[in-house]
Amino acid sequence: MQALDAALPPTDGLACFNRMYLDVTTQVDERVRQGLFADPGFVAHLDVVFANLYFAAVDSLTLQPEAGPAAWQPLLASRSTPGIEPIQFALAGMNAHINHDLPLAVVTACADLSTAPEDGSHHADYQRIDGLLDASEQAVRQSFESPDERSVDRHVAAVTSLVSTWSINAARDVAWDEAVALWQIREHPEVTALLTGALARSVALVSRALLVVV
Repeated sequence: MQALDAALPPTDGLACFNRMYLDVTTQVDERVRQGLFADPGFVAHLDVVFANLYFAAVDSLTLQPEAGPAAWQPLLASRSTPGIEPIQFALAGMNAHINHDLPLAVVTACADLSTAPEDGSHHADYQRIDGLLDASEQAVRQSFESPDERSVDRHVAAVTSLVSTWSINAARDVAWDEAVALWQIREHPEVTALLTGALARSVALVSRALLVVV
């Protein structure tokens, strides 16, 4: 993430998301070291699996852009589009990474560690991260424009209205439910493929809505 942050132009749509994700990942790592989580090994492994899904999406830009993850396609395709604000890029990235990648990461991490989503403190630790993400989301929103500017700028007001429809905590609640559902059907590959395919398409649809030029 640090390499991407250094390599991407600040106005690149992917950079807008990457900066926020780097900040959150650093905070989670610090909390793991501080002993905030009941099962730090699980949280650390989940964090790595989760990040690797993002890196796979980024790698698709130089390998096979058209074959990249469907959930990430709206952001990757519009990252240089004029008229889209940084907050729209940041939230579209969060939408793809949380609503799509996070359920897959939870299932993979549980399989890797021979556990299950509802075992032990997994869900409680998962919820402890919500506070960090909520603070980051609020910082992104507040950095967009001041209240006075929003009141006089119709474009800014329209963007603010658009992005206010998306909530990180609501997304993570849904992502956990998706993870539990995917875990329950993990031994049925055809059903899993149908569910993950539908999930990717629905997430992409939301990202397209977040990335409209207003």
